[in-house]
Amino acid sequence: MLKVEHIGIAVASLTDAIPLFEKLLNSPCYKQEAVESEQVQTAFFRQGESKVELLEAMGPDSVIARFIAKKGAGIHHIAFEVSNIEEEMQRLAAEGFTLLQDKPRQGADNKLVCFLHPKDTSGVLVELCQERK
Repeated sequence: MLKVEHIGIAVASLTDAIPLFEKLLNSPCYKQEAVESEQVQTAFFRQGESKVELLEAMGPDSVIARFIAKKGAGIHHIAFEVSNIEEEMQRLAAEGFTLLQDKPRQGADNKLVCFLHPKDTSGVLVELCQERK
């Protein structure tokens, strides 16, 4: 794992959260993007080498809607950048971690992503991400 790529934060409303995080981080939102496969609308902020990703549900059945209903708004996941996501998935599976996907899938911000089950990571949802080439 190369670095913390971003921290994902579930929010009820990007309309409300973006101005709040722009003030908090003293940095503009540089990108908004819908990820239809996850039913999530995202907004990104860059802080040095890392990013903050805000996540808003696009519908009541989305993972983010269920997360907020169960736990409330807040930190949803931490993402680590990897150089080769398929090799890292194989390594982690061999180490006994449960992968939530069998193969990488398209995520936001031009990334291939895979998530690890939080039961194996002390309750933290971990995302692996690799820049698409």
